Amino acid sequence: MQNIFANLRLPVIAAPMFLISGPRLVIEASKAGIVGTFPALNMRSSPTLDSTLAQISAELSPQNLPYGINLIVHHTNPRLEVDLALVVKHKVPLVITSLGAVSDLVKEVHSYGGLVFHDIINRRHAEKAAEAGVDGLICVSAGAGGHAGTLNPMPFIADVKSFFQGKVLLSGCISTGRNIASAMQMGADFAYMGTRFINTVESQADEAYKNMIIESGSSDIVYTAAVSGVPANFLRPSLEAMGITQELWEMKKAIDFGKELLGDGKKGDSEQEAKAWKTIWSAGQGVSEIRDVLSVKDLVDRLEFEFKIALQEQHERFKHYLTA
Repeated sequence: MQNIFANLRLPVIAAPMFLISGPRLVIEASKAGIVGTFPALNMRSSPTLDSTLAQISAELSPQNLPYGINLIVHHTNPRLEVDLALVVKHKVPLVITSLGAVSDLVKEVHSYGGLVFHDIINRRHAEKAAEAGVDGLICVSAGAGGHAGTLNPMPFIADVKSFFQGKVLLSGCISTGRNIASAMQMGADFAYMGTRFINTVESQADEAYKNMIIESGSSDIVYTAAVSGVPANFLRPSLEAMGITQELWEMKKAIDFGKELLGDGKKGDSEQEAKAWKTIWSAGQGVSEIRDVLSVKDLVDRLEFEFKIALQEQHERFKHYLTA
């Protein structure tokens, strides 16, 4: 499985998004010329994951198109061992690990020629992942959707590249082809795009979610630990719709849903809580450049056009410096 990225149209990985990325999005992304990925936990059980991987592999492997899966490498994930065995069984080309970099997992994936990329928010995480033998590091910078970091991408990438020889990816506020070109100028090997792919036809996101992204700007993104206990970026209107005020989202620990939002807790059973949290929607600051919903193919076509135009414009604007 050498150089699985050789035939990509763009240096882009569609990030695995919880509840959003399904097999249809993965398949269409990879067929369009980028890398489609999804979280293993989006499949409700390991047997469902097994059949999903079989479906994706049947569609993509004959054309040697890469795809990836995200595994939560943490002791709280009871499915990790079984899901990893399925990853090995289906020889998934790319494995993206979160919440822990484990050398034994890396060895398992390397055994069949697969690659492991790990997401990080600071240098300490990067050094641990590098020691575990990962092939790539995903720099989740300030403004990214989901569990984002707080670092500016320029010094973040430079710091990681100062000691890491593998692939470096940039995550955070990448919504256009020009943004992809900017990520490459900063030294990234790939752009890691999540929020932009929420607003695709193949996304599993609710239509109201997609519309909220269209109507939102960067100032509508709230960075808070109140939802899960870990700082992440969410759409402010979705927080407010659930009664999560600024006072609550400034809390440094996870909200007790039953106590804080449902009053006496009598209605705060697990089923109601789970349903309520599904309407709290994550997104990155890149929403400011998203104003439509496209098919994955049409989106990648647009990104490629914008990317090439950005490179050409940059060359024309600054070519005199090259000959000075």
